[in-house]
Amino acid sequence: MPASLCGTWDLISNVNLEGYMIALGVSPALQKIALKLKLKKVIEQQGDNYIIKTSSTFRNYNISFRVGQVFEEFTKGLDNRHVKSLVTWQGNKLVCEQIGEKKIRGWAHWIEDDKLHLELYCEGQVCKQVFKKN
Repeated sequence: MPASLCGTWDLISNVNLEGYMIALGVSPALQKIALKLKLKKVIEQQGDNYIIKTSSTFRNYNISFRVGQVFEEFTKGLDNRHVKSLVTWQGNKLVCEQIGEKKIRGWAHWIEDDKLHLELYCEGQVCKQVFKKN
């Protein structure tokens, strides 16, 4: 059984966010703002249902899903695209595949050394974020 992702997490490391945003087509103005933000992530779980809340002083993004079930997602405030998403467990990683305009897009969350790791990927660009429990 994978370690619990639940809790409140604060961003401590953010590598290649700019490359990831360029791959998504995020505007240069929004990129400048996003690169300065300190993110907070709250993950809640009830059975196979998850709620992930990502917040900052600029913008918040919430996602709710059931593991193993395809759902429609609108990435409002990120790149504003409609995608079909599927989240599954792959070993100890909670992995999301997002199907839409952009190819090979998604993310993976996992726990390692008491820290929450998140990899965001799109069209060959990978952003690696690390969070510590609050």
